[in-house]
Amino acid sequence: MRRILILGGTRFFGKRLVQKLLDNGDDVTIATRGETDDPFGDDVQRRKVDRFSRDSMEQAFSGDEEWDLIYDQICFSPDEAQDACELFKYRVKKYILTSTLSVYNFDNKAKKEEKDFNPYDCQIKYGRKEKFSYGEGKRLAEAVLFQNARFPVMAVRPPIVLGRDDYTERLHYYVRKVLSEEVIGLDSTERKASFVESEDLAQFLFWAGFKEDFTGPVNASSPDQLSLKNILGIIEGKTGKAAKVAPPDGTVESSPMNFPVSIYQDVSLAEAAGYKFKKLAEWFEPLTEWIVKEEKAKQG
Repeated sequence: MRRILILGGTRFFGKRLVQKLLDNGDDVTIATRGETDDPFGDDVQRRKVDRFSRDSMEQAFSGDEEWDLIYDQICFSPDEAQDACELFKYRVKKYILTSTLSVYNFDNKAKKEEKDFNPYDCQIKYGRKEKFSYGEGKRLAEAVLFQNARFPVMAVRPPIVLGRDDYTERLHYYVRKVLSEEVIGLDSTERKASFVESEDLAQFLFWAGFKEDFTGPVNASSPDQLSLKNILGIIEGKTGKAAKVAPPDGTVESSPMNFPVSIYQDVSLAEAAGYKFKKLAEWFEPLTEWIVKEEKAKQG
């Protein structure tokens, strides 16, 4: 039985990952601030910790216990990454950081892992998460782990994650706007992006936990992309209503996913290692249809 620690894991794809580990018979500990309910009952062990506090991390993990695998869902800065390097030194066989597509600088080209952001030669600056933007904090967290850790590290870089239980409700936002015939603030509908389905991402993280020699940064998304025009067209087809779009100004708010350029990535590295992500055609339209039904039901 593997001993697995998850820093986070109480919502969205993190919950799905925990369930997969439990179904596999793993001994799972989830470490959070204890503010979010989870459905796992006595099937998991819990440890209360503030991931962003060094003192709290030291108190929670002061012993000499060892882990087969650690998933870090809530590391957002170089200092938090350095805490992990020191606290888990020689105590874990593999460490999987949930990073982000936002580590890249975008220029309308598909991004590859070390070619477009190499954390092994990134100059490190230290600080807590308040000091950095989301993307910069993740870049520096990767750099610290890959350069300083004395255990094998993988940094998984997902793009926008979508699913029925997406607490950010980005796709829900567009469906609501179309159903209510409100204007959607977009500078361009031609820009395209990578997406990953929450269940697929959880499955990839689960799968990666068995690949001891598969380390380093790795992109994680559907292999194809959608433009905002594609997305609106799918929503129009499911709702029977036309989307109204205008550039953001003083009266029209900028919408989620109002990308300045196309933001997408190449997933050939993961595929070469043996994982096949679901194509968008397999899950995006069914998800949109489900959201449309839910939103229509709310409207009565």
